[in-house]
Amino acid sequence: MQIPFNKPYLTGKEKEYLEDALLRRELSGDGYYTKKVTSLLEDKFGLDKVLMATSCTHALEMAADLIDLKEGDEVIMPSFTFPSTANAVINRGARPVFVEIKEDTCNIDPTGIEEQITVKTKAIIPVHYAGIGCDLDEIMDLAKKYNLYVIEDAAQGVNASYKGKYLGGIGHFGCYSFHGSKNYVSGEGGALVINNCSKDIRDRAEIIREKGTNRASFLKGEVDKYTWVDRGSSYLPSDLLMAVLYAQLEEMDQIQRLRAQIFDRYNAELKQFLHCPFLDSIVNIPQDRRSNYHLFYLKFNDNRIRDLVINRLQERGISATFHYIPLHSSPMGQHLGYKSGDLPITSKVGSTIMRLPLYPDLSDQQITYIIENVADIFKEL
Repeated sequence: MQIPFNKPYLTGKEKEYLEDALLRRELSGDGYYTKKVTSLLEDKFGLDKVLMATSCTHALEMAADLIDLKEGDEVIMPSFTFPSTANAVINRGARPVFVEIKEDTCNIDPTGIEEQITVKTKAIIPVHYAGIGCDLDEIMDLAKKYNLYVIEDAAQGVNASYKGKYLGGIGHFGCYSFHGSKNYVSGEGGALVINNCSKDIRDRAEIIREKGTNRASFLKGEVDKYTWVDRGSSYLPSDLLMAVLYAQLEEMDQIQRLRAQIFDRYNAELKQFLHCPFLDSIVNIPQDRRSNYHLFYLKFNDNRIRDLVINRLQERGISATFHYIPLHSSPMGQHLGYKSGDLPITSKVGSTIMRLPLYPDLSDQQITYIIENVADIFKEL
């Protein structure tokens, strides 16, 4: 049996909506389906304002521009994240400051944030790893105390919640991803969420997104022509991509239920091995959080055992894999002055975590095959 690590799930409506978008001849940004996706997200998640973007990377970049991030500023974030989180900061001339993660959730540890805050600190970027929310109460309290912005990197957190509030809708800004590797996909795509901010910030976000022009005001009839008024770039996704995404988001709760069923099977049948000396833990969801079941992972006590298990599973056709190389230990992180031995918890997680395939198209037979083979390998160990 050959089981890929990921396979984008299709609801069956994508082709119909794509054909409809073609018939409407609205192929560029902010067309019929972009408006429908925007309204769906705002209404379902109770969000103030959503601007669809070409990627989560670009959403992070827009947020960085909206807080006027500049050379000399610092932004606190975890090292256990994708490079986009740091690139949005570096590309504005600012410096990412990496702090530790918590062992139980792999999310940024609030206890390490305050000691890294300086007069240069402008913002905190919590990353909701595996679709499980960070400790946002503590993070928001620190932001209020030190007058900092919070930009939620919720690339993996769409349709997950923290204490009843949807991720991306709690900080000053939230950033979503609809990349083909995520729960709800448009191939490439993202969104910037703007929360509890002034009208000036919301208006400026539209300008930045529209190549630095006031075209959005023109389309609303607020000005008689549009022109270049600020810096910006081309962040509007094609309406064809939004047609695909709308088909996905219409079924987001059903997709989430299917993912939860697979997650629960993994959890129920593999937690029996937690007593094994080589296995440290499996994914943990705190009681005050609702996951979107983006990932299922196991953490080992030794990276050699982790690598051995990955190789054994791949020999049996199962594409298990590790995850991020922590940013502080990457070549770019070392260029910023970090060393591989910094952030020991992050370093350990990065070298010992293993992810199993998790997507709605996994059949019962495939899930059973994965579980049985993991169990066989563990028994051998």
